Amino acid sequence: MRRAIFPGSFDPPTNGHLDIIERSLPLFDEIIIAILNNPDKHPLFTVEERCDMIREILPLVKNGKCEIRVDSFSGLTVDFAKKSNATAIVRGIRAVSDYEYELRMALMNRRLDPEVETGFLMADEEYSYVSSTLMKQVFMLGGRVAGLIPELVEKRMREKLSTPE
Repeated sequence: MRRAIFPGSFDPPTNGHLDIIERSLPLFDEIIIAILNNPDKHPLFTVEERCDMIREILPLVKNGKCEIRVDSFSGLTVDFAKKSNATAIVRGIRAVSDYEYELRMALMNRRLDPEVETGFLMADEEYSYVSSTLMKQVFMLGGRVAGLIPELVEKRMREKLSTPE
């Protein structure tokens, strides 16, 4: 069984996240979307809300034979991977700045547990500038995020922030 985790805050989930999930499916038998509980980030959505949103938008992903699960965790990503019997961590890379950060994290994870490998997938150029933080900022300032986040997520953001359409 080739099992991987795709960790992140997913606050909110974006089409870039869905792109990385979809493109990682042929590589593994099972992928766990691992939602980080990091209160230091002051999330817009609770961990439970993010888990629910991911579960609701997963049907948008073209899935072959790979099983997809959603879970949440606190603490070190590599510890969650080990606890989940995952041998890989999937990370999306949008730009060189992402690579520098992700490389440091991957090397530290390897030092903490050499049996867990990190794989990088390049974001589709359509989403190369999309981040959860940017989507929240643009949305809160009244900008359009259609096509960059799933409709369900935009609806939930509108409800959460009581923003008219």
